Amino acid sequence: MAYDSNNIFAKILRNEIPCKKAYEDNHVLAFHDIAPKAPVHILVLPKGAYTDMDDFSQRASIEEIAALFRALGQIARDHKLDQGGYRVIVNCGLNGGQEVPHLHLHLVGGARLGRMIGP
Repeated sequence: MAYDSNNIFAKILRNEIPCKKAYEDNHVLAFHDIAPKAPVHILVLPKGAYTDMDDFSQRASIEEIAALFRALGQIARDHKLDQGGYRVIVNCGLNGGQEVPHLHLHLVGGARLGRMIGP
């Protein structure tokens, strides 16, 4: 999957499309999903142009990698998800169900989520 600079997340990062921000720093933007799958469903994105986790793990700087994971933990604590538990989902590539070619992590929680994959 090639990076498309006109994907919806790139447009959100450029402030061309509004979002309900949950967190932002120099390397990360996080916002509430418009079609949440749990009481809390936040998308956490690096601001750099990375297509997926494979791309990010190969090309991102140590600072960007640390910022993404520190932000994820901070957002979970800010939304009290650390108290009852939460799930972090990263879809990578077509077989992984990735729909937007910009790396994004789904932070979901706020209720018992059940099994991740059916029987």
